[in-house]
Amino acid sequence: MSSHRPQHRLSVLEIRQRREPGSLVVLTAYSAPMARLLDPHVDVLLVGDSLGMVLYGLPDTLAVSLDTMIAHGAAVARGSQRACVVVDLPFASYQASPQQAFLAAARVLAESGAQAVKLEGGAEMAETIAFLVERGIPVMAHIGLTPQKVNALGGFKVQGKEEAGAARVLRDAEAVALAGAFSVVLEGVLEPVARQVCERLEIPVIGIGASPACVGQVLVTEDMLGLSGEQIPRFAQQYVRVDELIGAAAERFAGEVRERRFPQARHCFGMAKD
Repeated sequence: MSSHRPQHRLSVLEIRQRREPGSLVVLTAYSAPMARLLDPHVDVLLVGDSLGMVLYGLPDTLAVSLDTMIAHGAAVARGSQRACVVVDLPFASYQASPQQAFLAAARVLAESGAQAVKLEGGAEMAETIAFLVERGIPVMAHIGLTPQKVNALGGFKVQGKEEAGAARVLRDAEAVALAGAFSVVLEGVLEPVARQVCERLEIPVIGIGASPACVGQVLVTEDMLGLSGEQIPRFAQQYVRVDELIGAAAERFAGEVRERRFPQARHCFGMAKD
């Protein structure tokens, strides 16, 4: 009998208990191969609706469907063993009512194998978050710059610059925490405001363009790997240029095909060697 035992997957409760800044590492993943590579190094794999822009070339996240999120969430769950898998609820799948949100979230958890869902919105979504949590669905909230509201916000703009905006961010943060969210993503918020959010909340704050004071930090993996083109957000850090490696490999392959150096006998079946 094999002595191999499945690796322990981090639970929502374990994520919620993180307190120290820098103790929570989050990266996006949209496929099983990427999940497999990232899994040993992160605490949370976030299947973000950003896949609409990153994988499908859409101008924003609004056209991403629930079926698409479930399919990619299932791939990430199959490709990982350790990380807590969280899947975004896409635009128009949860805003109409708490009941609509429950049906969408229940499908995500049942069909993908993820441990939690993430939804955008602050005080206006508090009732929905509470409704889901009371029915056994863990929720990661997302406030500040919320991409699903890009049209209402007038673009991807830093939040909390003015007094009213800062007060709104703080109000939203407290509302989602009180509603029962186990953590909150804080995106594109002025650093002093983000720091105040971290000081006030007892649940982990996961920053992206926020503050070093956040318990966790998240990046879109393709931004980190240099796969998002020349323009990446100011808050992203490019750790390697995988795009250059891919380009070089494709160039080498193309050259070998055109020069008749690939394939060779060892790549074929039943071919006599020269």
